[in-house]
Amino acid sequence: MNAYHRIKSQLSILQRAKLHAQAFLVILNAIVFEHAVKRGFILGANTLTGLIPNMYEALDMVSRELVGFIPAVGRNSGVERVALNQTVTIPIVPAIVGGDVTPGATPPSDGDQSFGNTTMTISKSRYWPVRWTGEEQRAVRSSGMLQSMQTQQFAQAFRAACNEVENDLAALYSTTSRAFGTSGTAPFGTAGDLSDFAQSKKILDDNGAPRIGRRMVLGTTAMANLGGKQSVLFKVNESGSDALLREGIVGRVEGFGVGDSAGVKTHTKGTNAGATTNAAGYAIGATVITLAAAGTGTIVVGDAITFAGDTNQYVVASGDADVSNGGTITLAEPGLRQAIPAAATAITTTNSYAANMAFYQNAIQLATRAPALPEGGDMADDRTFVADPLTGLQFEVSLYRQYRQIKIEVALAWGVKNVQPRHTMILKG
Repeated sequence: MNAYHRIKSQLSILQRAKLHAQAFLVILNAIVFEHAVKRGFILGANTLTGLIPNMYEALDMVSRELVGFIPAVGRNSGVERVALNQTVTIPIVPAIVGGDVTPGATPPSDGDQSFGNTTMTISKSRYWPVRWTGEEQRAVRSSGMLQSMQTQQFAQAFRAACNEVENDLAALYSTTSRAFGTSGTAPFGTAGDLSDFAQSKKILDDNGAPRIGRRMVLGTTAMANLGGKQSVLFKVNESGSDALLREGIVGRVEGFGVGDSAGVKTHTKGTNAGATTNAAGYAIGATVITLAAAGTGTIVVGDAITFAGDTNQYVVASGDADVSNGGTITLAEPGLRQAIPAAATAITTTNSYAANMAFYQNAIQLATRAPALPEGGDMADDRTFVADPLTGLQFEVSLYRQYRQIKIEVALAWGVKNVQPRHTMILKG
């Protein structure tokens, strides 16, 4: 073999060795990269898929939060399609008036109706960020705590999201029809007395709420009374179940599916003293009441008020900043249950209260969706959705690779509305 062929053969061997070495390095790097991604140390091309187990572990932590309103209310798919703050109209079918059957050549020319309506919007579009720099990851990588810390960060993000939605739903108490109970006294406090269930049921029955799909959401004090004083519910031989005794689950009582919430609101009453109606008189069903120029102070939205001679507690939908000016207040529908006589009638504002609620499920609507993206998408490198198994909320999770850092966003857009106030009520505490 001449010198030329010897040199060519040696080069070929070197090239093959180099290729083998490169292949070995590629395989080694892939193994190291895959291990690092699984350990949560670095972010690969499909990073969020690798983080989904962390997210669901975080959701398991969040699921222990008291978010009784979210799973109890209805969902509105029509509103989910609208843009942020865009109004959508929801029609309300009025009552139908019957007629006498009178034989004739043609049927009566009637049946036309004037439909009412209410509106709803997606009013909030929010995100909760989780961000890491490369140096921060390096600092905790050696301790083996990165995966645990990420899980806890996701837990806090999901928790914050759930709590914001829950608080918005709990705030709808001021749009309900009527109230029952004693201000400042938690319901179910008398052993063996389930009148709070019965009276809540009566109000919804009187207002025509469907009996299927009723819910009651209580604060922790009311729920503690159920679990500690209502033995008919936790004695297995009387309730037929050990769910409350063993697991703290109340189940259904007198037609209500019972849940608890940390978001139950406390209403602070207005300062009304001595307000009266004018002398016009008001029929059953009236909602707008004109005041006489009497008394002092305010009647505010959410106040539970009574009229002299009528024990019903009406929730104020629109108040008066100065009752002495002869203005008006508006009661939530269906309005008065008892007529007010044509004489000045005293108006009493009940004390401040905790707003536990009972309602027909579809009377309160929650619409949720992912925040809108522009056509073609945004700068996110990866995006996925994670469903909370307890509340049914679907969170959008997006990954943004930035300069020497990464940012992960948990995001949600939503709106809430009490579309049928007559099918909702307050159980005061």
